[in-house]
Amino acid sequence: MVFTPVDQAAWPRAQMYYYFSQMAPTGYSMTVDVDVTHLYEAVHRMGVKFFPAYLWLVTKAIAAVPELRTAVKDGAVGYWDVLTPLYPVMHEDGNISLMWTEYDPSFEAFFAAYLENAEQHKDVRGVLGRPGLPPENAYTVSCIPWVGFKHFAIHSYDNKPYYFPSIEAGKYRTENGKRLMPLSVTCHHATTDGLHVARFLEELQHGMDTFGA
Repeated sequence: MVFTPVDQAAWPRAQMYYYFSQMAPTGYSMTVDVDVTHLYEAVHRMGVKFFPAYLWLVTKAIAAVPELRTAVKDGAVGYWDVLTPLYPVMHEDGNISLMWTEYDPSFEAFFAAYLENAEQHKDVRGVLGRPGLPPENAYTVSCIPWVGFKHFAIHSYDNKPYYFPSIEAGKYRTENGKRLMPLSVTCHHATTDGLHVARFLEELQHGMDTFGA
């Protein structure tokens, strides 16, 4: 993972970043339906799990939108080249731990690493499901497969310069022959506008429509 600082003197977003991070710290959420019809069929045909495919596709779509990869490192604002999904794993007793699997442009490699993490750390309990701390480029992505919500929002900046998106999926429903899954995207307005979320959603839908092709 590579972090590239921006030249704030030449950064077109510098004033907007300052306003929404220092003068009026603002975050927002939107919930949309994504069509998982092809993805659902593809993962079953391929014999892989839906959740890691979802993690990989979301992370891949984020990689196409620099604004969603904005962060502060050593006091400098910049972009990570990719993010690392930080996601929950559920134990037999219903409690969860947070796990992370480094992104790989190959789904096959990512899925193998996902399964290896699940097996290697399956008996770990506590907040973190792996030894050590999540990497600096980790973002939160999750799914509530039991609830088909219309909106979901989470805002917890706690005065910290955290600008990665938080992504939450819900239970899909069938409508007019399609499987539609609610997807909530929570962003910090200092780095991310509606246009950037739209680009992310376009990338994500394209990835879901072509997965395994």
